[in-house]
Amino acid sequence: MLETNMERKVLPSNPNAGEAFNRGALEKIYLAGGCFWGAEAFMARVPGVADTTVGYANGTTANPIYEEVCHKNTGHAETVEVLYDPKRTSLASLLTAFFTIIDPLSVNRQGEDFGTQYRTGVYYLTLEDKETAEKVFAAEQAKYSRPLAVELKPLENFYAAEEHHQDYLEKNPGGYCHVDFSKLG
Repeated sequence: MLETNMERKVLPSNPNAGEAFNRGALEKIYLAGGCFWGAEAFMARVPGVADTTVGYANGTTANPIYEEVCHKNTGHAETVEVLYDPKRTSLASLLTAFFTIIDPLSVNRQGEDFGTQYRTGVYYLTLEDKETAEKVFAAEQAKYSRPLAVELKPLENFYAAEEHHQDYLEKNPGGYCHVDFSKLG
């Protein structure tokens, strides 16, 4: 196993596990936060999140696979589809939590991962979600003197990643992750 200077992560318990969610009342947002393994595990543990799926968003090719995204200039970003219950958590709260796990000033790099597929972004489905995101972005921007490097764009496309990437850190405890799970608390 390749060792890095990243410490091994122990995943905290998931407060959403075993919760009943009304699937018809869920909303979606798409978050690109570098390597999708850690971003997915983190977002799945934000109270009110019903489900997460990792995949590839806003690229130029249909149905890409991981190797293409990494090496074939597809334009896709590793992204997490987040399904959440708006009665249990707000989009603003989700986005605020998201900003705690990324370096919002870093261009095409999070943790030890670099390349355009590791860029950060929030990809929305509705104008209402865009307006909410703009308010969160403004609050985050006020913390920095340099402009944020986080995209805010409509979702153009999303393709679920291969099954072995889904819930990766659940299946591979101690696997690579740049995310600080203490930010959940």
